[in-house]
Amino acid sequence: MTIDTATFLAQLGNHSDQQTGAISPPIYLSTTFAHPELGQSTGYDYTRTKNPTRDILEAGLAELEKGARAVVTSSGMSAIALIFDLFASGSRFLVSRDLYGGSFRYFAELEKSQRAFFDTFSTVTELSEKLTDEVTAVFLETPTNPLMTVTDIAETAKLAHEHGALLIVDNTFLTPLRQLPLEEGADLVIHSGTKFLSGHNDILAGVVIAKDAQLGERLNYLANTSGPTLSSFDTWLFIRSLKTLPLRFERQEANAKEVGRFLRAHPAIKEVLYPNAGAMISIRVLDETKISGFLAALQVFTFAESLGGVESLITYPTTQTHADIPQEVRESYGLTPDLLRISIGIESSKDLIDDLENALKIFK
Repeated sequence: MTIDTATFLAQLGNHSDQQTGAISPPIYLSTTFAHPELGQSTGYDYTRTKNPTRDILEAGLAELEKGARAVVTSSGMSAIALIFDLFASGSRFLVSRDLYGGSFRYFAELEKSQRAFFDTFSTVTELSEKLTDEVTAVFLETPTNPLMTVTDIAETAKLAHEHGALLIVDNTFLTPLRQLPLEEGADLVIHSGTKFLSGHNDILAGVVIAKDAQLGERLNYLANTSGPTLSSFDTWLFIRSLKTLPLRFERQEANAKEVGRFLRAHPAIKEVLYPNAGAMISIRVLDETKISGFLAALQVFTFAESLGGVESLITYPTTQTHADIPQEVRESYGLTPDLLRISIGIESSKDLIDDLENALKIFK
């Protein structure tokens, strides 16, 4: 029987405990597991290597992204670090120019130590011009953070594979509910699981999903070796949160479309960046000197970093999420001081719009 994604997620882990029939899967907090006899194992030895609660989550995420193997980690950045452990020292990468500041910071550290070398691209055409057989992998954000640029995954995968390179796609913003990069040709998908997938701003997590089983096994081996393990309790919270992902995301996206329409018509807003999918919107305001007063006037939105939670947040990338990118670099591709990034939650769209409308009065 084929079931819908919403049904699959709502029942994730429900039939995992055959002994008691528990609807909510147990949290296995034990760090170690007894061996029945010398040379025998229950399949579980040490929780860094394998844990029953984590097995449920990883199997669910692999199915959700249509991949062969998922590995969950303790943060989105540890997931990115795990991926780059796959590659030999000195490897070369092409990465999205408009990039999350934490990724930029990590890549800069890798380059400083000469563990890896990076060049950037903004369009498929530019990627095609820069790709050579020396490139090990392409790292793609789509939509990008925070300029919301959308790149064709299938075309990017085709170009990368023609040169023997892997394609890594950060799918944090749109989630598997709106795009499935592995089905479009990507080799690896990553998520900051902290964001939409868990969606409550209460756990820190990362996810890596491999299209190929062998690559997935290698990731699992590296995760056991370096130990970016997600705790059992956070794993259980992640499972619980995934059960409502379709409900949350659909409400967030519907709200985002309403808010986007309002912002496009407002005289204080000179540009709205929204790909017409998902719940992330960036805006450029007419007078950047009034941003501080605008943020202070908000009552429903919270001025805070992060995104994807049930609460609506607003971020100033210049001083928050992208502060580690040098000013001349970020402004060269459009991340200017007039830009704000908005993560839309599940509140009443009317309340969100009223809050923005009131705060935007400062621009008059």
